[in-house]
Amino acid sequence: SPAQKLVFNRVNGKRPPLLLQQISAPEECYTLAHEENVRFVYEAWQQVEQQLDGSRSGESTCGPVQYVEKTPNPGLKNFVPIDLEEWWAQQFLAKIENGS
Repeated sequence: SPAQKLVFNRVNGKRPPLLLQQISAPEECYTLAHEENVRFVYEAWQQVEQQLDGSRSGESTCGPVQYVEKTPNPGLKNFVPIDLEEWWAQQFLAKIENGS
């Protein structure tokens, strides 16, 4: 069976405010502006996903349209997207295990 995926449940479906300096590596430094940009992009993408889900279920006739390439690029045949939530979870657990 595949490895179990670590899942963090959110209260009311919202992410808690992140204190990235506490969970990031010592050489990484995130500014308040960086956190604000990440939050903005995340929230905007959540809206797009909700609108896409609504258009798939027939709730609305207008909104975002998902692009699907008719002739895929052969160079991207083996491309595997990264699961950022899983990556962050692994980083977080590694820091706990290393005691940092």
